Amino acid sequence: MNYSVKKIGQILNATTQIDSKIVTGVSFDSRKVKSGDLFVALVAENDGHDYVQQALTKGATAVLVDDRHQIDSKIPAIIVSDTLLALQQLGEYRRHQINPKVVAITGSNGKTTTKDMTSAIMGSQYKTFKTPENFNNEIGVPLTLLTMPDDTEVLVVELGMDRPGQLTTLSELVSPDIAIITMIGEAHIEFFRTRENIAKAKLEITKGLKSQGTLLVPYDEPLLTNAQVKQNVQTFGQDIKDINSSSSKTIFTYQNTRFAIPLLGRYNIMNALAAISAGILLHIELKNAAEALQHFDLTKNRTEQLTTSHGVNLISDVYNSNPTAVAAVLATLKIIPATHKYVVLGDMLELGEQAASLHACLAETVINANVDGVYLVGPLMNKYLYPILQRRFDSAHLHQYETDQLAELIKDLQTLGENGDVILLKASHGIHLENVVNALVK
Repeated sequence: MNYSVKKIGQILNATTQIDSKIVTGVSFDSRKVKSGDLFVALVAENDGHDYVQQALTKGATAVLVDDRHQIDSKIPAIIVSDTLLALQQLGEYRRHQINPKVVAITGSNGKTTTKDMTSAIMGSQYKTFKTPENFNNEIGVPLTLLTMPDDTEVLVVELGMDRPGQLTTLSELVSPDIAIITMIGEAHIEFFRTRENIAKAKLEITKGLKSQGTLLVPYDEPLLTNAQVKQNVQTFGQDIKDINSSSSKTIFTYQNTRFAIPLLGRYNIMNALAAISAGILLHIELKNAAEALQHFDLTKNRTEQLTTSHGVNLISDVYNSNPTAVAAVLATLKIIPATHKYVVLGDMLELGEQAASLHACLAETVINANVDGVYLVGPLMNKYLYPILQRRFDSAHLHQYETDQLAELIKDLQTLGENGDVILLKASHGIHLENVVNALVK
């Protein structure tokens, strides 16, 4: 990014002042501003206009502000009616100026892992940029577009969703060539009521998908395979052979090519096949895709494998959780070779009126996982799952904690297990089990 204040004003059809300055980056957090940045004063819980001076002190070249706030005439500024909308418009301009091939990914589970896999595969033959961390909403997506390098050939962008219409906006913003829906689960069912409504909202990703683009969906999800969309639809996930798993990787054969991914679980094979299918559409050779997937950069806290100071293996999957995801990761835990296995489950959030039944229905899945100990965290787990598990586990093997008792949980887990044992941690991000993980691996 290398725009003058005047150029940004022209792109946004906005008023400018002190327009000779050059902008080389963008930030909406005044604490993270770097020299050369455009500081975007967003109006949310905190009003970014209150931090304009702080941003300038940190090195901001200019500020993007709205016309409802007074701004000193000596400050380099772009003045618009809505700073969020202007940020999105600027991102959209850059998307079309650089004009990379765009792969957009959404889904109830697996979208970040699929993003990481897709980026690795595309990077084997193209200059590729991907969504940083979880920048997948109305703010994060335009920031992704504005921070991608000038020479980007393939952009892999993650699109999140928690309400109807959101994916329409984001899809139209990035105008993808390929769209992937990883799966339909129960995430955000509090707002959508049914899986059918979730599927309908996820299919909004086709609103911005180019007319000659391709939508990739799992072969075993009729809510997606039977959907009526204008673009080409292809399925992924079938014709897998020779699946083998170890404590550190999953191996499978697809189209006569052997793949080994450094992740556990059949659900990650589906994520890999979504990424491989996108690669095939952009003419990536399968041997290059296989090599790329052997060692790829995985975004933190997505089925991350770690080790404690006394040799216990941790499986950290603490960014998001819902019943489908819990069942999948517990099925993976069951086949891992280890003398002892333990599971830490935190509340699954945003399940609405179905929260009680969906937490309770985990009981059979937990019991079938054949674990040696269960640690439950949060009011939902304690109220709805704990009483059922009491029938199968005694007090020495079933434990419960409130969300403000993470220190006690950490203390109990620090002495749990021996070299080679496994502890799985799974919860919605709002439970903050990442703090437990960080404490255990110090």
